Amino acid sequence: MPWIQVVDESDAREPLKQAYETIEGTRGKVANIMKIQSLNPRSMKNHMELYLTLMFGPSGLKRDERELIAVVVSASNDCQYCINHHAEALNHYWKNMEKIKKVMQDFRSVDLPERMRTMLEYSIKLTRSPHAIDKGDIGALRSSGFSDEDILNINLIASYFNFVNRTALGLGVEFNADEMQGYKY
Repeated sequence: MPWIQVVDESDAREPLKQAYETIEGTRGKVANIMKIQSLNPRSMKNHMELYLTLMFGPSGLKRDERELIAVVVSASNDCQYCINHHAEALNHYWKNMEKIKKVMQDFRSVDLPERMRTMLEYSIKLTRSPHAIDKGDIGALRSSGFSDEDILNINLIASYFNFVNRTALGLGVEFNADEMQGYKY
């Protein structure tokens, strides 16, 4: 049970009803991370727009790279809700849950291309020690072949998942196997 009131889809009135319908049409179903915002439909709508922009919009980052950032940042924050949701999404691309489980424990123990490692090191540093980020971190990303637009997107995705992790952890957002499946990737 979440720690605050959540309006169920069957009880939703406008504008929440429209927000739920839009999310279901776009994603296939409404995730609990969206439902936790049911008392603020505008926030939910804007949250979904940001999520879709960062995770599915045009970008030099591949979809699996974006999901990889989500998993690693969420693992760093020990957000089981997001770890499990985005491990499922990452598995849609990798089809290798054993490798993903290792990534969840310690991405450094997994054989990943240097480009991905640099992206993840930046994402973890931004998560754990944002005050310590400097031009050298950006230079390392550039040296790994990321454009400035890619670097912005890496930063935004890592920052987004720090936000979502704190929403899920701070409000008791729950998940189960059924809730994690059935989304459009």
